[in-house]
Amino acid sequence: MAGGDARIALTGLEAAVVAARAAGEREVTLERAAGTPCRRSAIVYDRQGDAHYDVISAFIKSIRGSDPDAALFWLARMLEAGEDPRFIARRMVVHASEDIGLADPRALLVAVAAAQAVEYVGLPEARLNLAEAAIYLARAPKSNSVLVALSRAQEDAASSDPVPLHLREPGHPALREHGYGEGYKYPHDFPGHVVEQEYRPARFSGRRYYEPSGQGEEGSEERA
Repeated sequence: MAGGDARIALTGLEAAVVAARAAGEREVTLERAAGTPCRRSAIVYDRQGDAHYDVISAFIKSIRGSDPDAALFWLARMLEAGEDPRFIARRMVVHASEDIGLADPRALLVAVAAAQAVEYVGLPEARLNLAEAAIYLARAPKSNSVLVALSRAQEDAASSDPVPLHLREPGHPALREHGYGEGYKYPHDFPGHVVEQEYRPARFSGRRYYEPSGQGEEGSEERA
């Protein structure tokens, strides 16, 4: 119960002796020792060590796995151990886009609201905001399409291909003479405010980065 910490063990034993004497008991039983308040401080957690990363990893994986009870378990452990609530909130904000994304766009709003509540309210009250967000994220439909799409786009965007001339801003008459903005189609001038034209360097034309997952609100229909 002391997590290998002799100081916690001695403190717990002392508290158990005091409690036993107050109850008129001559012996300290295991049950008596287990009931002392100091046993709560025996959580093995190092905010700068492995436990810090292991527990937050378990927390996020529980949310990703749609298990709200497990998410609450690890959240409670972090809060009991004195973890920085802002760190927990930041991880949930990232998770909302990484593992839920457009399957439930409100997840990001909930996570951001929880992060703001931590700053505005602070602990201990903000633990309720964190718990609400954790439950919501765990119950939300999951999609990693945003993460996959961005990763695909980054591979192509790392190229040195110039911006097509028709997409460049002709802020000076001299630039128009060099073809800046020439041939650009203004979408609002077309039916439905949509017009087909190329928005990337030619060699990347037609390449798909974002693929709807079909989960939750994201759908799987073809894009226009």
